[in-house]
Amino acid sequence: MTVHAIKKMVVFCDFDGTITENDNIINIMKFYKPPGWETIKDDILAGKISIRKGVGRMFGLLPASCREEITNSAIKQATIRPGFDQFIQYCQEHNIRLLITSGGIDFFVYPILSHYSVPKQDIFCNSSDFSGKHIQILWPYSCDALCSMDCGMCKPSILRSHSSIDNIKIVIGDSITDLAVAKMADLVIARDFLSQKCQEHSLPYKAFNSFYDVIKILKQFNN
Repeated sequence: MTVHAIKKMVVFCDFDGTITENDNIINIMKFYKPPGWETIKDDILAGKISIRKGVGRMFGLLPASCREEITNSAIKQATIRPGFDQFIQYCQEHNIRLLITSGGIDFFVYPILSHYSVPKQDIFCNSSDFSGKHIQILWPYSCDALCSMDCGMCKPSILRSHSSIDNIKIVIGDSITDLAVAKMADLVIARDFLSQKCQEHSLPYKAFNSFYDVIKILKQFNN
């Protein structure tokens, strides 16, 4: 029996661009094209503004009256990355705790994941308020006392509160929102922008395109 087999694995898996093939927030912005959204997006990626401020500002450009349309559009455009169902099954069969840690928004994250056997209490994402003139994003999982990055949905805080020193912490992601928590992981499984950042910061990682790749990586890691 390996050391890995003795310790319990906890997987912190991103949603947009990871479980889904495309970033749902970016898809929404590209569809509605509110003036100024691309500048905000570029400022987030460049680290000029925090994720919380940037995402809040982007959605603040959209009228709350489009709730039904924007929800239906986001759900319709979402394509799940191949092998996700099998990945969930693999985690369940091998006593791996799977937590979905998403910088996405509840109005599309929950409906999309409702088709999969992931308990709602294991899904962490931002909330939304459509009661005003424009969409307001709420932040139920903001930074704890150990994080000052103004994350919005603070993945490092989720990792600290849902794992112990005895756990093997695995992070799966694709974007800037996953970088801080990737630095805390025992294993990083990355694609796209996150893989670039892992290279820049000399963080070891395994690349993936599908969740079939993720399953193979976990099997190799556990041997």
